[in-house]
Amino acid sequence: MSKERSSRGAGTGSKSGSRSGSRLGPQKSYAAKSKDPLRRPERRNASGNIIAPEGQKNFSNAKALPQHAIHLERLLPELLNFEQPADRVVSRYFRSEPQLGNRDRALIAESAFAILRRKNEFSQFASSGEGSQARRLALLGLLSALSEGGLGSANRAESAIADLAHVLKTGEYEWLQRFAIVDPSALNPLVRNNLPEWLWEAFGKYPGEESREELAKSLMHPALLDLRANTMKTTREQLLAEMNALGGRYQAIPTPYAPDGVRIMGKPALQNTVGFKAGMFEVQDEGSQLLAYLLAPKRGEMVVDFCAGAGGKTLAIGAIIRSTGRLYALDTSERRLANLKPRQARSGLSNVHPVWIDSENDTKIKRLAGKIDRVLVDAPCSGMGTLRRNPDLKWRQTPEGVLELNQKQMNILASASRLLKPGGRLVYATCSLLPQENQQIAEDFLAKHPNFEVVRAAEVLKPLFPKDKIPMGCSPDNPWWQLWPHIHGTDGFFGAVFQKKASAPVEKIDQDDVKGEEKETKIKTKKVAKELK
Repeated sequence: MSKERSSRGAGTGSKSGSRSGSRLGPQKSYAAKSKDPLRRPERRNASGNIIAPEGQKNFSNAKALPQHAIHLERLLPELLNFEQPADRVVSRYFRSEPQLGNRDRALIAESAFAILRRKNEFSQFASSGEGSQARRLALLGLLSALSEGGLGSANRAESAIADLAHVLKTGEYEWLQRFAIVDPSALNPLVRNNLPEWLWEAFGKYPGEESREELAKSLMHPALLDLRANTMKTTREQLLAEMNALGGRYQAIPTPYAPDGVRIMGKPALQNTVGFKAGMFEVQDEGSQLLAYLLAPKRGEMVVDFCAGAGGKTLAIGAIIRSTGRLYALDTSERRLANLKPRQARSGLSNVHPVWIDSENDTKIKRLAGKIDRVLVDAPCSGMGTLRRNPDLKWRQTPEGVLELNQKQMNILASASRLLKPGGRLVYATCSLLPQENQQIAEDFLAKHPNFEVVRAAEVLKPLFPKDKIPMGCSPDNPWWQLWPHIHGTDGFFGAVFQKKASAPVEKIDQDDVKGEEKETKIKTKKVAKELK
């Protein structure tokens, strides 16, 4: 799940973060020396391409000012209530403070999200010290944003402390120095890994005891900024050259896996660039870009993005099929579909048709039954794979909320499957890391729909990774596709590919609907809107 739909399903959560504080165990003593806890090691994939750089190369060279800490202190009470998505709370606060510039907002926002990523750890250390706890949390958030967040003069804690020179009061400098030498191994596992107890236990079952701590650590770092070059207007090579020629406070490099992806090192205001306004690129996580290739659409086909949201994957699919065929973007949110329209206009795609539906049982869906070649179901989920970007979800979501989502996921997948013609492909995907939202839903679907068979993800993605024995995210042990933040450097994604058997009967639909479709092979935009009303 990309950021555009990462908060789906989170509304069912409660203030689990406030309850977890009593389960953290006694405060541990701190060792005198350790490696910088804010610095992360460099990781590369098998081809030698960078997945995650050492630390985060800093381009902003921001210096924190007293007002940044003050704004954070004002923002934190509502943010830590976990009653609404964090990005919504932060956006509303910025609207109430119009005097803040772009760089001020970037530092405040990154600091706030750093506090959410490392809430257990920061809260324990901030339980003592001078000033209010809100100020102590604000200082820790600023320390993280100015180091690993990529907004300070370097990616080390000591440099970040120097960047806070105008903010720190007497005693606070030494207090932050003590935090910088904390030995994480001395902390309770829930504190060290900054997870609620239920999620820590879930990761112990999958991916397992041996790798859950590495996964948890990866989720404590901010996600890198990825772009997708819009191949309707440019190429990745041209976009890389143009971005690096601008000479801003960032560097553009190729993504290690997605063929059209560009990774931005730094924090530029991309919405102000000529390339963004001209539709040369879209902001999209590399894992989300690859999901469009898992669908493997072909030119001229009829394709449905069943839970389109604001259309990031819709636009990626449209570029793959070169604006041919028909591409329906369905969603139950008129607001999200409205956000798709300006993006579509910039993209240059003419085959995208946004359609609002009231539910997975809308009559518009029934009219397309048995006619579609490919369907993508990027289902509403817990968003546990997007915790680098949306860290509040781990505190807002609950096991009970996940169970409620499971029923919705099964219903949506069953409804979407009716759209396919015999031989058609169906992809079920989430941005979750939990098996009960992923493998279990896929297996339940196969058990209840004998007219579908599973297609191995490795088979679908082999053309994209011809040199790899096993394509990234695939396994020789199962047919699914799973991306991990700690392995691939992307958001966490799951994908399952199904194919409707050629002998499967097409579901009955109204004859009036059939007559309108039999006359057409090419359809104009006005006609598309009419047939779905």
